Amino acid sequence: MPKVMASSPGSGGRSRGRRVSTTLAEINVIPLVDVMLVLLIVFMVAAPMLQKGIEVNLPVAARATKLPEERLYVTVPASYRRDKRVQIGDDRDGIPLTALRERMRQAMAERDEKEVFLRGDATVQLQELTEVMDALKIGGVERVGILTATPSGRR
Repeated sequence: MPKVMASSPGSGGRSRGRRVSTTLAEINVIPLVDVMLVLLIVFMVAAPMLQKGIEVNLPVAARATKLPEERLYVTVPASYRRDKRVQIGDDRDGIPLTALRERMRQAMAERDEKEVFLRGDATVQLQELTEVMDALKIGGVERVGILTATPSGRR
């Protein structure tokens, strides 16, 4: 909207009356759009690096501690209902449920992550899995994960 200014009385009457000047009443959005586009490009370049990380060759130390061990699996076979024996890891002989508590206590004493993955046969009932989970918890296991197979048979 134009701004109307009255002429000052001391101007000698040479002006024709009113002087019209315009003021800038709009915000210039072009610099804002430029800055936003630059920020968008910066984030588009930086986002993949945040997700993938950076490749680092770690130095070798003689006294370095190992990362967490491989996962510990406890398998409840279909024969559990008869003999109450479970298998720890790749052990095919199995151990009785009464000895599972002490074996877990020994295994968890040297681990940082106190978690076990429980594999149960499809014929094993929920009550039987719960018995094994209770024994694991008494043995010092903090987290128990139950493994299932996908419909295509992959784990």
